[in-house]
Amino acid sequence: MPVGRLLAKTGITPNMITGLTVLVAMISTYFFYMGELLIGLAVMIFTVVMDMFDGAVARAANLASPFGATFDHTLDRYAEFLFMLGLMLGPIGLVSIPWWPYATGDKFVHWFWGFFTLFGMIMASFSRAKAESVGGMDNCAVGIAERQEKLILTVIGILLLALPATNIWMDFLAFFPSAIMDFFVAIKITNILTFLTAIVGILSHITVGQRLAYANRIIRGRNLDATSSV
Repeated sequence: MPVGRLLAKTGITPNMITGLTVLVAMISTYFFYMGELLIGLAVMIFTVVMDMFDGAVARAANLASPFGATFDHTLDRYAEFLFMLGLMLGPIGLVSIPWWPYATGDKFVHWFWGFFTLFGMIMASFSRAKAESVGGMDNCAVGIAERQEKLILTVIGILLLALPATNIWMDFLAFFPSAIMDFFVAIKITNILTFLTAIVGILSHITVGQRLAYANRIIRGRNLDATSSV
């Protein structure tokens, strides 16, 4: 709130901060694309911090509105897309990861797992929005993983890919029979960031199922109560 009050005095609006958040996310995409994992991560974290400021300014200046919340949630999805796009385009072995033992054309995150995860994150938000709008639910924020947990897993994956002097994921797989390593190589999970990205995707799709099941239970129960009261 102190930061929100300070920013509110400058005349900046919550929607302006929300828009700037997407522009900063584009900068993180550029650094990921250029192979600068740690710089891209720093900008990505700054984007998340900025995303907290728009709500703080809205409360401090009494500018909170349904459209502002809708605008914020919508641009959050664009920011997530930009983060994942940069990681799918960023080339391993050029700048940040000199030890990368495979082809220089390999990316930080393979395109399949990037799209798999991104779609799961979008659908988790979509299922909640539809349950609350079309289904008339007050809140459908249930599920195994919220945005914060997914973000933390992504940050951990970036750090574990960029900081160690070796590929710790492949080093870990070396303790198991070669068939297991061959399996993960075949499905394009060849570094810790891609592995954790796939985990985020799996958790996101599970969250979709949980929210649909929860919405079905609540809405059906409400309809049964309405029918019995007639």
